[in-house]
Amino acid sequence: MIQTPQSPLRGILLKCVSVLVFTIMASLIKATSESGLGVPPGQQIFFRSLFAIPVILIWLVWRRELGVGLKTFRPMGHFYRGLVGTLAMGLGFWALSLLPFPEVTAIGYAAPLLTVIFAAMFLGEEVRLFRLSMVVMGMLGVVIVLSPRLTTGTQLDPNQSLGAVVTLTGAACTAMAMIFVRKLVQEERTSAIVFWFSVTSTLLSLLTLPFGWVMPSVGTTALLITIGLLGGLGQILLTSAYRFADASLVAPFEYASMLLALGIGWFIFGEAPTVVMLIGAALVISAGILIIWREHQLGLERNRQRKAMTPQG
Repeated sequence: MIQTPQSPLRGILLKCVSVLVFTIMASLIKATSESGLGVPPGQQIFFRSLFAIPVILIWLVWRRELGVGLKTFRPMGHFYRGLVGTLAMGLGFWALSLLPFPEVTAIGYAAPLLTVIFAAMFLGEEVRLFRLSMVVMGMLGVVIVLSPRLTTGTQLDPNQSLGAVVTLTGAACTAMAMIFVRKLVQEERTSAIVFWFSVTSTLLSLLTLPFGWVMPSVGTTALLITIGLLGGLGQILLTSAYRFADASLVAPFEYASMLLALGIGWFIFGEAPTVVMLIGAALVISAGILIIWREHQLGLERNRQRKAMTPQG
């Protein structure tokens, strides 16, 4: 395996660029799902996945890893990860057509919090009081963001209520997909996980053909192809970020997507954030950052213990 020298600033820069790329990709997904274009989620998944594949292959050729990068020892593991991940993607794309961009982003932050819970349930990972408290705080923030969409009232919009449920379900599916990824990374290369997910989701998206794919215009087709290319590029940037810096350093920059989502929502889609949404998002982001910080502290402590136990000679 190629050893990459640590370069924290490069890792942070790559992470920030990946967040920008994924946020632009999500804005294009929202744009192509608007009533004027009306591209259904299944068709969006097809373009997002299919046109990410050549980008990933070019990257592997450039890194001279094509021979080993696609090798897999757990094909069914990739299938199950692809099945859940494709469902999560579809729900996320659908949510973008139902709710304001910043709200979908904020509720999506529930995924890493739910991953903590699922890891304890399905992987037997220990969840200490601090992490559990932060998960509760983060989920409280999610409830605050969701509350205007789910409480009864004369102004309640059924589509937006559906959007709230769809977004949260998508976050749960994303968390479950991360559990499959955690199992896969024990035996599989990251490149194989990324590539075979794109292949699986491309094939699974074809099952939605009977549910009303549309014939897109040339302009819409260009947007859909761009979505796929950006998806592949964003995945490469994200993977590279974690090659150059520790996850505990890089991961918090994911929350920069909220600032980008607020800007895009305001200037592109005319979506003004509400005070309730901002308060809820702040709680979710704070919980996520505190969990990452705590895990970093525990990692440093474990390293000190290992060094103390290593014989000096």
